Amino acid sequence: MKMRLSRAEYKEIVRWTDQLRPTRQCMKMLKERFPNHSQSTLLSIFSLEYQKRTKRTFSRHNAPDVIESHYQRYLSEAKAHPTAPVLLELANEVDLSPALMARIILDRFLQGLEGGMPSKTVLNSMLKEPSLIPDQILANNIYQCTINDCCYGPLVDCIKHAIGQEHEVLLCDKLKERNLSFLDENQLRVMGYDKTPDIILEVPIAVEGHIVHWIESKASFGDDHSHRTYLNEQFWSYWNRFGPGLVIYWYGFIGELDCQRDRGILLKDSFPTDIVTLCHAAQQDRLPQEPE
Repeated sequence: MKMRLSRAEYKEIVRWTDQLRPTRQCMKMLKERFPNHSQSTLLSIFSLEYQKRTKRTFSRHNAPDVIESHYQRYLSEAKAHPTAPVLLELANEVDLSPALMARIILDRFLQGLEGGMPSKTVLNSMLKEPSLIPDQILANNIYQCTINDCCYGPLVDCIKHAIGQEHEVLLCDKLKERNLSFLDENQLRVMGYDKTPDIILEVPIAVEGHIVHWIESKASFGDDHSHRTYLNEQFWSYWNRFGPGLVIYWYGFIGELDCQRDRGILLKDSFPTDIVTLCHAAQQDRLPQEPE
């Protein structure tokens, strides 16, 4: 499966995602349209694009009069069709994430029930466990929205966290297979570091002729916006503190973004196979020193 995309290939996928909603049925359509790309890559691209779209339009959906309109419509249609996925259909009709629609409607329901703003703790617990909602029809609608949203919501958050952890474990396993000595994020925190990459190599390696002191694992696709954000908020600070490093975008990236190699940041879409372990003594003068 193709993971590293040209900018033209990426833009073609993005153009096609504009007409899609964040449902599993739409993800199936996306995979059928681009069979040479992995489902994980396509889902990651769609998720990033849909989040951008949501940020542009969410304030409109979150206006008090719009919320009230959505809520009254939900009440009316749920009364007429108590077993239908009313909320999911409404979310798709107005082009809002089903999970975000569920949050808005549940929040409005609880305001009417409690006579004030519900706490985030109560709201989040009911979204995670709809059986806690004291209205069975609403609980069913919230559940339908949660399980049919592939970009937002508590189920997606859990899946993303698990996938991120899974790839960090995979990275550690690959390093151990190569008998490479390293410190992971947890060990570095114990040592007093606050902002660190996932892996610091105790003895640097060379990948495709480039020295690597650290490795960052990203279980996502690297597009322009996310990569630029990571560069500014993470990668350059790692480079300043620890020297040159490697970023693995497990679900691929736009090939043209791999343009910082000479400055010390290398991009890959899998664990490198052509690793050369550098002599510790020969590299000692190049190793970054922890500032006092």
